[in-house]
Amino acid sequence: MQMKPAKTALAVACGLVLAALALPAPAAAQSREAWMSADVSLAWARGFKGQGVSISVVDDYTYDPFSGNLTGRTERKTHGQWTSQQAGLIAPRATVYRRSYYNEASALPLRAGLDVINLSYGISAAPGLGGLDYEPLEDSIINYAQTSQAVVVKAAGNESVRIGGVDAYGEVDYFNVDLIGAESAIFVGALNRNGTTSSKASLASYSNRPGTNTTVQGQFLVVGVNESQMKMAGTSFAAPIVSGYAAILGSKFKTATPDQIVDQLLSTARKDTIANYRASVHGQGEASLRRALAPSSLN
Repeated sequence: MQMKPAKTALAVACGLVLAALALPAPAAAQSREAWMSADVSLAWARGFKGQGVSISVVDDYTYDPFSGNLTGRTERKTHGQWTSQQAGLIAPRATVYRRSYYNEASALPLRAGLDVINLSYGISAAPGLGGLDYEPLEDSIINYAQTSQAVVVKAAGNESVRIGGVDAYGEVDYFNVDLIGAESAIFVGALNRNGTTSSKASLASYSNRPGTNTTVQGQFLVVGVNESQMKMAGTSFAAPIVSGYAAILGSKFKTATPDQIVDQLLSTARKDTIANYRASVHGQGEASLRRALAPSSLN
């Protein structure tokens, strides 16, 4: 009998089960924090703050609170409380919904307008299974990504391996594997900080990477996760940045489809802010909100 694979939050920590339906998270304050790219202030100044967009953060809201700092003071929160707060801080006028990944017996509901789904967790099991028998929650998310019904943002993982590779525990993140090639899915790796052309960033030592699979390279972005500022690290905290960026794009390009939002983020990523850029390590490059917002419309 095949054992049920474990779901694992993709954080590297330094330092109430929700009701059946996802609940909105508290509204976020609107001030740019030190760990954010300066592009966020530019987007806000132009009035693009995620309004009209829903971000569903599927995560663990129950176990093992740990310390971190997203707003200038050290707090203790669960993994899901951190990731949902982070997405809301980037896109303060988006509606952020919290859904426990232990509440897996029903599909994730889609909402009016653009839907963004943040996945800062993996589902790992032994290699060679040929796929997993998912619960309705993950089945629905994979379907939404494959059919461009939602922007699905997946944390790449913290095992320092390629997407789909076997980690040090002898396991594969099948949730990654089953999102490869999905029309509106993005994998997000972590840089050690936000890069600039004069001070280039590097891939964080723990971050997974695309590897030689050109399909994965084509749907892989990186963003800065500054451990010294945030007091926590992991691709868990890279994904919500891109989820927030997607919501901001949705508040400008109001008729854009999920795959158009994804394509815009991928096609406008920067390579010149990364030290020794390689597609097999950094995918399309560092997400650039400034560049992604530049056109007047999306085709």
